[in-house]
Amino acid sequence: MNELPLWATIPATVLLIASGIITLIGALGLLRFNRFYSRMHAMTLCNTMGVGTVLFASMLVSSAVERVPVIHELVIMLFLVLVSPISAILLMRAGVRRDPRRPVADD
Repeated sequence: MNELPLWATIPATVLLIASGIITLIGALGLLRFNRFYSRMHAMTLCNTMGVGTVLFASMLVSSAVERVPVIHELVIMLFLVLVSPISAILLMRAGVRRDPRRPVADD
């Protein structure tokens, strides 16, 4: 079995630990904030940053194992950076429309 070189193991470990901490912060934001919009903001930011660090760690480990630069994870990250904020905006718009405190418009 191939062992990972130290130059890939240490940064990947640090990135995975950072990803866990970032995701934990997002989960605590879900518990701490009382409004839907604040919760969405905390989760969207932490989701994007947490998955980004996991993907970067995966890119490091894959490049070390294959011994060539592996950049497939950049496509996944690009997709995530585009889709995550858009889905959060759509969920927030749905929350605004369903808000009982919102004044009813006369049509």
